[in-house]
Amino acid sequence: MSPNLYVPLENYCQNFKNEFHLISEDRQQQLEELAHYISQKQNNNQPTKLNVICTHNSRRSHIGQLWLAAAALFYKKNNIHTYSGGTEATAFNHRSVAALRRVGFEIVTADSAVENPIYFATFGFSHTPLKMFSKKYDHANNPEKEFAAIMVCSDADEACPLILGADDRFALTFEDPKRFDDTNLESKKYDERVRQIGREIFYLMSKV
Repeated sequence: MSPNLYVPLENYCQNFKNEFHLISEDRQQQLEELAHYISQKQNNNQPTKLNVICTHNSRRSHIGQLWLAAAALFYKKNNIHTYSGGTEATAFNHRSVAALRRVGFEIVTADSAVENPIYFATFGFSHTPLKMFSKKYDHANNPEKEFAAIMVCSDADEACPLILGADDRFALTFEDPKRFDDTNLESKKYDERVRQIGREIFYLMSKV
């Protein structure tokens, strides 16, 4: 058990290890390449900076950032810093926020009515809340150098063949739940995407 995670989230995460077999061999290999990068940083006692990037920094990149942070705490990996960004800024989509809350993340904002709200996300008792808002991947809040660029959408991966300052880039694309917005499948598909991204992030962190 990982007592530093909130109990509802801890209970949710405990099931991931029973789902690793759902990840294809090719995908496992991709995830293990990123795990190798993290392991090298950890073994050299270097800060491990992970910037998750998609087009609008609205859905998948924020979900990936939070799962990376939670998985690091779950597996007791230190000095891991997670970020997210896009090729353009929009807003941390409220549907993603709701789906993350449903699995146990605590996410609050001072003013959800503004165009690009600032959220503060927590998932355990031993870390500072993460400040979450939509921004470009090279925003001042994100690292300038010595980080891994993790591309979670194909459009951003194709649009940004070079991420300045990155040690390396890793293409880990996921289907965008946006296509189900305002349909009767909306919540179901967001929940599925949150679980898939969480499962794969936990797999890679288990390999660090």
